[in-house]
Amino acid sequence: MSTSTKKTRAFSKTTRQREAIALLGGSASQVLLYGGSRSGKTVIALYALLCRAIDRKSRHLILRLHFNHVKTSIWMDTLPKVLELVAPDLEVNWNKTDYVLEFPHNGSEIWIGGLDDKERVEKILGHEYSTIFFNECSQLTYDAVETARTRLAENSGLTLKAYYDENPPRAKHWTHKLWIDHVSPDDGGPLADPSDYASLLMNPEDNRANLPPGYIETVLGRLSKRKRDRFLLGLWGTDTEGALWKADWIRRGEAPPDLERIVVAVDPAVTKSKKSDETGIVVAGKLGNRLYVLEDVSGRYTPHEWGWAAVDAYRRWGADRIIGEVNNGGDLVATNIRQHDRLVSYKDVHASRGKAVRAEPVSALYEQGLGIHCGEFPELEDQLTGWVPGDDDSPDRLDALVWAATELLLELPTEPQYASYDGYEAITPY
Repeated sequence: MSTSTKKTRAFSKTTRQREAIALLGGSASQVLLYGGSRSGKTVIALYALLCRAIDRKSRHLILRLHFNHVKTSIWMDTLPKVLELVAPDLEVNWNKTDYVLEFPHNGSEIWIGGLDDKERVEKILGHEYSTIFFNECSQLTYDAVETARTRLAENSGLTLKAYYDENPPRAKHWTHKLWIDHVSPDDGGPLADPSDYASLLMNPEDNRANLPPGYIETVLGRLSKRKRDRFLLGLWGTDTEGALWKADWIRRGEAPPDLERIVVAVDPAVTKSKKSDETGIVVAGKLGNRLYVLEDVSGRYTPHEWGWAAVDAYRRWGADRIIGEVNNGGDLVATNIRQHDRLVSYKDVHASRGKAVRAEPVSALYEQGLGIHCGEFPELEDQLTGWVPGDDDSPDRLDALVWAATELLLELPTEPQYASYDGYEAITPY
C-alpha cells in the first residue's frame, strides 16, 4: 500500500487547538472535544481527519444525526474551508452523487452521512473506515454510535480513531459517562481502559482570535444563564432548582410499532435571524397512557423552512395531525403548512393559559414514568430540566412538546381545522 508525498500546509492555530491536535494524534482511540459554541472543535477535528486522508490511502466517515445538517454544515461549509487551509493546491473530487470527497493522488475517501437516512446508512456501513468523526454527538444515541464503530476496521496502516465533538448536554448523557465518569453507559461499570477515552474542553474564549469582534460579549454573553453555561462556558447541564422536569424522570426506550396516534407539534417563530426565537417542532406518539417522543426537529428557520420541516416530519412518521400554536403566527401557520401540502390534517391551538400552567400536567406524566424519549434530544431535555416558570427566555422545544402531549393524552381529540388554500377547501379524512 503506497503512501503519499503530498504535504499539508501549516496554518495559524490557537493554543487550545494545538492541544487538541496532540490529543487527536495521541494514544487514545476515542477522543471527545466538547465546549461552547464556535470554539474551533469541528474545525480541528476535520483538520486531523484531512491530514490522515492526505497522508495515506484510507477511507474516513463523518456522521451526524441528520444528513441534511451534515451536508449543509460540513460538506458545503466547514470541510471546504478547512481543506483550503490545509492543502489549498491539492486536487480533489467532490462526488455529489454519493457525497464522497475523493483524493486522486492516493485514492483516499471521506464520506458523510446522517443516521436519519436509513438507505444511505446501510450503504455507508457497508464499508470499513480508518476514522469516524461523530459530529454533534450529543444528538446521537449510544446504541447508534456503537453500531457505527463496528465499521472502524479498515486495514490502511493508520491507527483506528473515533473523533467526537459536542456542546455538552446534561451530565447524565452517555458522553459524560464515558469521558468524565469513565463508566459504561450500559451498566454503569468501570471502563476496562479509561486511558483510551481522552477529552478536551474548548470554549469560545480559547478561539477569540478567529471570531467576529463582539461575538462572545454581544451574542453569547446575552443568552439566558442556562444557555450561557452551555454555549459560552461549556458546562454540563444539571437539574435547575424550580424547573418543572428532573433528568431522572426522562425514560428512554424504543418506540413500539403499534402507536395509537402520532402528531407533529409546532411552536412557530415568524422571523429568522441570530436573535430570533427557534421554531419548536416535536414529533410524539401515544400508546395507552404513555407518551413517546419520537423526534425533535426544532431549529432557527424561515417560515418557509419550518413549514417544510413540519410537513416532512408528518410524512416520514405517518402522523395523524400537525398541531400549530397560532398566538404569534395567526393564519400564517395554517397557510404556511398548506403551501407544502394542502391535504395535511391540521389543527390550531391557542395559548389561553400561561406556559407553566400548560406544562405542569405534562411534567406530571414524566414524574410518573410515562414520558419516554426514543432517542437523544439534548436541546429539548436541556429546556425541560432548565426552564423555570417566570424565566424570560422562550423554551420553544418545551412548548412544542407540551402541545403534542396535551393533544395526545390530556385532551379529547377534536375535529381538525382546515384552512382555505388558493380558493379551495382542503378536505382530508381523519
